[in-house]
Amino acid sequence: MLSKQLYIGGKLITSDATTEIINPATLEVVGEISAAGINEANMALESAQEAFSSWSTTPATERAQWMLKLRDAVIANEQHLRECVHLEMAKPWQSTADDFQMLVDSLNFYADAIVNIADEELKDNEGTHSHVLSREPVGVAAAFLAWNFPLLNLAYKLGPAMAAGCPLVVKPSSKTPLSAYAVGELCEKIGLPAGVVNILSGTDSTVGDAISASTIPSVLTLIGSTNVGKHVIATGATSIKRYSMELGGNAPAIVCSDANLDNAADVICGVKFANAGQICVTPNRVFVHESVADEFIEKVLTRAKAVKVGFDKNEAIDMGPVMDANSWQRIDELVKDAQQNGAQLQLGGKKPAGVNGYFYEPTVLTNVDSSMKIYKDEIFGPVISIIIFSDNEQVLSDANDTEAGLSSFIFSSNEDTISYFAKHLRFGEVQVNGIKYSINLPHFGIKQSGVGVDCSLLALDDYLAYKRVSRALKV
Repeated sequence: MLSKQLYIGGKLITSDATTEIINPATLEVVGEISAAGINEANMALESAQEAFSSWSTTPATERAQWMLKLRDAVIANEQHLRECVHLEMAKPWQSTADDFQMLVDSLNFYADAIVNIADEELKDNEGTHSHVLSREPVGVAAAFLAWNFPLLNLAYKLGPAMAAGCPLVVKPSSKTPLSAYAVGELCEKIGLPAGVVNILSGTDSTVGDAISASTIPSVLTLIGSTNVGKHVIATGATSIKRYSMELGGNAPAIVCSDANLDNAADVICGVKFANAGQICVTPNRVFVHESVADEFIEKVLTRAKAVKVGFDKNEAIDMGPVMDANSWQRIDELVKDAQQNGAQLQLGGKKPAGVNGYFYEPTVLTNVDSSMKIYKDEIFGPVISIIIFSDNEQVLSDANDTEAGLSSFIFSSNEDTISYFAKHLRFGEVQVNGIKYSINLPHFGIKQSGVGVDCSLLALDDYLAYKRVSRALKV
């Protein structure tokens, strides 16, 4: 069993309270962490505040060197970091590589990016002044992480905050804190300056709210649901803060009559059953043209039946369990509600036989419509909901009929059709005939799916403030 300590002020410390970490596949205790309370939250905030004056003025090249030193420690401890994710989420071993690699990529990318940012000279129309536009760190940042990608979500925040010169207080989910705590161990091991990174987990209602309500953070950044985002904004209104939030999704996938159906089925099933569907950008509503619906459904069913579900580090597992009992119950209620209102269950819809954990079978529903909860609510589970359409204008209207605006998908071989949907879909991301995410590609939503940016150079703008210096040429 793994035992982990808080990382605050450059030190690993033990608190009075502990939290057991349960593996959702076996229901066994796999770890125990020192849990933070309000005292530890205040310690972390004060440590970050104290570190700001020195870290913010540390040359970008030196900050980058610290980031690369941490990257090297991460690489040297790959097996342990992946083991933490594997145990705390019961994520298939092969899939833990994605979490791990994103942390490496983020430290690499932002270490390089920050040293290449230059001041900008602005034109003076009258020629009487010179103007220089520069950027500087805004202050302490506090990050609240979702449980679905423990290291990837940490990577999205750690890289740009460290690079920008903003000391960071990280609160990983109390469901999956092991891997983030392990990164704290590495920060301590390399001697990272005290307060630059602080990692602590505790209850949302005490530790989370204490961090949000504090006037110390200048930035509150979050990966989570829209409701959680609203709560953090409301709680954080004790002072003027910046917010960078990637929130819930309700992604449409539109499979047109001229789509490559094998490709569409591969992509949709791949992202829908990966991580047991617990991915904010995964298709929530799959719209299929009536002329290809039967063929597409058969292809989806073939792929869904082939998904290998389980928990075994030594086997090629495709899909693990959902996170906990509440997640399982919510997914099952959505599936049952859809059936009661006319949806047809083609596959799945229950717990696999002979397992103890929170597994939910790969599930396919057809005859889904807009009256059903599963159409309106983010599923966050391994369920494909198929809706038949006949008219492009109507399906565009249906696809956009959601308060969420994170990701969307188009499958077509016609450039005019692709251009039409790409222009008019009201989502931050439009994925055409595939799916691609990388640290250098901006990731963001519109409407109720968030503010700010994760990944890419644009993410640095969430942690950097602009400053203009104008100088008279003649005095």
